Amino acid sequence: MNNKLSVASRILVAFASGALIAVFFLPAWRIDLFAPQYPEGLTMNIWINGLTGDVDIINGLNHYIGMEHITVNMFPEFKYLPYVVGFFMLLGMIVAITGNRKFLLAYIGLTVLGGILAMWDFYQWGYKYGHNLDPKAPIQVPGMSYQPPLIGHKRLLNFDSYSFPDVGGWIVIGAGCLAFGVWFAEWYKNRKTSKKLKTTTFAAPVIILCLFFSSCSAKPEPFKYGQDNCHFCKMGIMDPKYGCEVVTKKSKVYKFDDLVCMINFLKSGTLEEKEIAQKVVINFEKENDFLDVYKATFWVNPQLRSPMGSNAAAFATKEAAEKANSTKEGTLHTWDELYKNQQ
Repeated sequence: MNNKLSVASRILVAFASGALIAVFFLPAWRIDLFAPQYPEGLTMNIWINGLTGDVDIINGLNHYIGMEHITVNMFPEFKYLPYVVGFFMLLGMIVAITGNRKFLLAYIGLTVLGGILAMWDFYQWGYKYGHNLDPKAPIQVPGMSYQPPLIGHKRLLNFDSYSFPDVGGWIVIGAGCLAFGVWFAEWYKNRKTSKKLKTTTFAAPVIILCLFFSSCSAKPEPFKYGQDNCHFCKMGIMDPKYGCEVVTKKSKVYKFDDLVCMINFLKSGTLEEKEIAQKVVINFEKENDFLDVYKATFWVNPQLRSPMGSNAAAFATKEAAEKANSTKEGTLHTWDELYKNQQ
């Protein structure tokens, strides 16, 4: 087996390692906070050597619940992260210059290890930050902690907290995936002549990538009745038979207490259709069982008295909706019909 990478592969590895320079000029991570009093949201951008965004406002809010002020000095990682990024850029260039396959595999392995250590370090900071509260804070909720999400969404009191890679972080992830893609292409090209390459060498990176992308998949979030508020009308969500949600491709979840609120929200233009991953509604017959609105059948009957007056119940099948409408006092509709008829 030829142990050298092809010229094209070397160029791609050099490009991937060179792209890491972006994190010196772009934020790597971001935390967004949304609440009724902050509909446009508050953002904290995390760079490899500092913080930007609405940090002062977030600190002012967190003071009331006893959380420590966020400062650059509380992150010793900022002092050495630029050197870590520089090391990976240098290592990638060494791989591109030598064309050594083993060096490329080491580069991928160290990248995965570095990502795991970075997320573990972030989790440790979040745990300490959200649990070590000032006992003299103005607002105290017994047993409550405020650890931000490692990645994805989490509800903290009346705030929706979202944690995701920022532009620089996505570039780092893309560079790692590109390096893995080069390794896979080289392995695939030489698999028939190689007798020494073991299946486990390929399986580990694949499993890690699959776990990463599955963890980022957008999905509905179970309702917390009595705690969640409707994003459109701001009323508390109480009735387990009528809730619905819009889930974006970035895993942000908008919750509604009634179909009429979700339809009015969608018609408001707040979100473009291309940003939406799912539109779901609660199964009238089963609590927190989400149905795709395009697959559900809706029974509309004034006697249902839904929270905001749509008086529409969703069913998993047309047969179930027809059974509920056995008295013929209501009408059956598809999602498109309901959406079109709502003024």
